[in-house]
Amino acid sequence: TSSHIRIGILNNPSSKIKEDNTVVARGILTAFLTQSNKNLKSFLNKLTKEETAKSLAAGTKIVKILLPGMNDDTFEKKYNTLGLDIIKTHQMFCQEVLKLLPGQMAVVSNGR
Repeated sequence: TSSHIRIGILNNPSSKIKEDNTVVARGILTAFLTQSNKNLKSFLNKLTKEETAKSLAAGTKIVKILLPGMNDDTFEKKYNTLGLDIIKTHQMFCQEVLKLLPGQMAVVSNGR
């Protein structure tokens, strides 16, 4: 409810990390890296809907779901060059530092 908060995402997948099963995760990371806060919020709302995830899993290209006003070229370039190593690093951090099991979710807070 506040515009004065920050949010971050760490991925902790339970399955082997591959290009075809990380479309949503890479889309989220790419949006964080390339979009304004307004566009980021709207895109994340769309990207995290079940029907969008199903469409992407069925083969829809992620650029087809970008919203008007988003920087399409910057998003597409970053998405296409974002490797799987960042997700593997997230997974290692979640499991080694946060002691989460594969796929386990958690909220980490560092607020006032």
